[in-house]
Amino acid sequence: MSKRTELRSLLETVGVVIGSIVGAIVLIVFATTKYEPSEPANSTVVEAKPSSENVMPVADVKVAKDSTSDTKASISGEKIATANCAMCHASGLMNAPKIGDAGQWGPRIAQGKDMLISNAINGIRTMPAKGGNASLTDEEVAAAVIFMANASGGSL
Repeated sequence: MSKRTELRSLLETVGVVIGSIVGAIVLIVFATTKYEPSEPANSTVVEAKPSSENVMPVADVKVAKDSTSDTKASISGEKIATANCAMCHASGLMNAPKIGDAGQWGPRIAQGKDMLISNAINGIRTMPAKGGNASLTDEEVAAAVIFMANASGGSL
């Protein structure tokens, strides 16, 4: 080979290497920079708001006033007994006195209203406190006891 051919081959190799490096740099620069037009066509304008508006709660919670104190007279012992007590007291489950059976309720009624209500609130033998419904108030339990006792021959 002649010296010219070797020199030309060397220059071509150097040119390809340098061109490849420059091309790679240009490609990397275009790939990593974000294109921003001079005038955005449909851009969303973000308005600056006071920080207190940014931390406002999503919802407000309003609590209804306690109506149990207003409706003591309207507590329905029958509804409470039907919903909570009837499972055992309607069928006599676990030796519970049946509603309407004066023979079973007579000795219990003889103990007095306060004793009946206390036993119902605190539980007795196999009956759990408040008949197993802890969400009942003492007044609701008392209304249910009075209804069941009166339906079974008592006059509380």
